[in-house]
Amino acid sequence: MKRRGFLGGALALGATPAAARTLMAEHPKPLPMLSPSITDGAGRSLTLADFRGRTLLLNIWATWCAPCRHEMPTLDRLQARLGGAEFHVLALSIDKGGFDAVRAFYAEIGITHLDLYLADQLRGMMAFGVVGLPTTLLVNPQGREVARKVGPAAWDSPAAISQIQRVITEG
Repeated sequence: MKRRGFLGGALALGATPAAARTLMAEHPKPLPMLSPSITDGAGRSLTLADFRGRTLLLNIWATWCAPCRHEMPTLDRLQARLGGAEFHVLALSIDKGGFDAVRAFYAEIGITHLDLYLADQLRGMMAFGVVGLPTTLLVNPQGREVARKVGPAAWDSPAAISQIQRVITEG
């Protein structure tokens, strides 16, 4: 490829409005998902089926993961902005320290809008095909994976909000 063509393409990409870019790589068609047992902050045992009917942003994370710690406030702001009957941020910790570690972390950095969820580390990582933390999956109301991102992101950015709102609208 000639340098001029490469630079022109790079400039064109950079000129695309941020809200028009997608943050997560979307699949050609929604994928079926497995679900390990998830325990909520009240001690109830859940699966992803308990969230059907809502679009989910499922974020698999741990308190010992530096990039996870950095992106958590953006997930909290996203839940505050979009959370409700049609959308929910499911921040799923795989900490071996359990809810005590998660509660302490939430208090330390001021997380107030995210609910507590915990899964067994090995089962959670295997069921969701996690190869690195954080891993985030966009799940449609039918419980199928629409998109995936490995690594941290600004979840309250215009690009993220635009993509999530489109999936909520498409149902």
